[in-house]
Amino acid sequence: MRLIVGRIGRPHGIRGEVTVEVRTDEPETRFAAGSVLVTDPAASPVAPAPSAPGHLVRVPDRLTVESIRWHQGRLLVCFEGVVDRDVAEVLRDTILTVDSADVAAPTDPDEFNDHQLVGLTVVDPAGETLGEVARIDHAPASDLLVVRRPDGRTALIPFVKAIVPEVDLAGGRVVVDPPGGLLDL
Repeated sequence: MRLIVGRIGRPHGIRGEVTVEVRTDEPETRFAAGSVLVTDPAASPVAPAPSAPGHLVRVPDRLTVESIRWHQGRLLVCFEGVVDRDVAEVLRDTILTVDSADVAAPTDPDEFNDHQLVGLTVVDPAGETLGEVARIDHAPASDLLVVRRPDGRTALIPFVKAIVPEVDLAGGRVVVDPPGGLLDL
């Protein structure tokens, strides 16, 4: 499974640096020098080469991080082979991903990566199926399990210990003890 870790923004300066909209909790790890990031093919169309009118440039399938630095709260990244502003401009809006197999599992037993939870069966304490985890939304107050119900509706369940007492990755299920009416919202 591919996990999005960032989106390339506009070029910064004239030497090929780009801004990156970070979409990971660990930017220093994901964007460490030497890291290879896979570009999303759907977000990597053929673009006109700014420095060579009439020529088209394709965003590479992989980009290797040369260096990073923070500037005014923004991550600036230099990729190998991106040597000037024109080449950096071609990369704008490219989605950067990593393979979920390359992401280490958290060491805290009560912490999970989103991709570990997606697809798990959601059951109540009696074992009755309530649905399946479709995705995780990161809200300001708490993370939310977005549950696809058997009838096609969607339920949002706060991912807190009081409501989600058990996550059984090996068994492929999440036990949810929702307060009355939560699943009817």
